[in-house]
Amino acid sequence: MIIYKDIMERLKENGYSSYRLRKENLLPQSTLTKINQNLPVNLSSIDAICKMANCQPGDILEYVPDQEKSE
Repeated sequence: MIIYKDIMERLKENGYSSYRLRKENLLPQSTLTKINQNLPVNLSSIDAICKMANCQPGDILEYVPDQEKSE
């Protein structure tokens, strides 16, 4: 599973509050909601976030293996 690593914090460090992101239509509200709920977002959104935060995808995403269900 892919988890997000402090995306909103990185954006805030670069001057992008959630208010600004919505007001300037930089990211849709649905994307912000998905990030806050750790739900998948599309690569276009990841691309936009990386541009705004001046980072690489690996700086904001982490792969965590799913725990296997015991039988």
